[in-house]
Amino acid sequence: MSDLEVDRARNLQRVDEVVRLASITEGEDLPAEPFARIGAIVEKIAAERGVGAFDVSPRFPTALADVLRGRGLGIRWRPAPFVPERECKTSEEIEHIRAAVRHTEAALQAGIERIANAQIRDGKLTDGEVALTSEAVRLTINAELLARECFCTTVIVAGGEQAVDPHDRGSGPLLANRPIILDVFPRDNKTRYCGDMTRTVVRGEASDEARRMFLAVKASKDAAEAVVRAGIDGQDVHAAASKVFEDEGFETGVKDGRMVGFFHGTGHGLGLDVHERPRVSKTHDILKAGHVITIEPGLYYPGIGGVRLEDDVVVTEDGCENLCLMSCEPFEI
Repeated sequence: MSDLEVDRARNLQRVDEVVRLASITEGEDLPAEPFARIGAIVEKIAAERGVGAFDVSPRFPTALADVLRGRGLGIRWRPAPFVPERECKTSEEIEHIRAAVRHTEAALQAGIERIANAQIRDGKLTDGEVALTSEAVRLTINAELLARECFCTTVIVAGGEQAVDPHDRGSGPLLANRPIILDVFPRDNKTRYCGDMTRTVVRGEASDEARRMFLAVKASKDAAEAVVRAGIDGQDVHAAASKVFEDEGFETGVKDGRMVGFFHGTGHGLGLDVHERPRVSKTHDILKAGHVITIEPGLYYPGIGGVRLEDDVVVTEDGCENLCLMSCEPFEI
């Protein structure tokens, strides 16, 4: 570590040794190019400790790998999770995620209240004399997260046709009587653990089609959670979620050149990253006790909009524990 960071690193470290960088670089003629410089430093440390090869994560920089290999060091990438212990959470980690979920719920509630308090004029939502926008609601959500020392890279507040694209973050005026998806996935700055929740609301009166979509998505989420347990394949959880839509007549596929229906996975692992193993989708991935996963089915149709609901659950030997206390209802506010 540099002189700027070495004391802090020693105070926070959970490793065997923190080395002062200057003790390695003093008197050395090191390259100016950053990766080449790092390579020279790593080579010296490796030689002093008799290390000839390193295991690295799949995200390790290609440029640095090339530099190290060029210096005769072996680089072997290890599949995620790089630290296998991260996959199944300890009781302490679960409590950290539970706390992150509480922050997520508070932020979601603040955003929903902002929408609920809006007036309806000419089919649009207004805040006083100005249009209520996705950006304004996102600011409300981010302010609540900031007050709780949390940060979310891209809060989603997407309504109308924007919500038909599951990852459209939303922009511009929000419409009345159309579903609005709010997806919030912050990291707690104190613990570094994440929450991830989605709710969908309509300010005004939803169409019969949108209301039917909401009920189907809620039933799909409940069906998926009902089959979650240690030993089950995430693929089977996804199949349970999908079956509800199939039974209710909601078709998935390409229509007029774009995907409609339920065309994403049912969930994913949650922890120090918002997205980590296991997958809950068409891909085989066996669930284990201690996994924390999202359950987030959704339906998306042009002309109607999108509906998605998402909770975070802990996989147990005989089922799951839902960490979320916030109801999915009311849909119409």
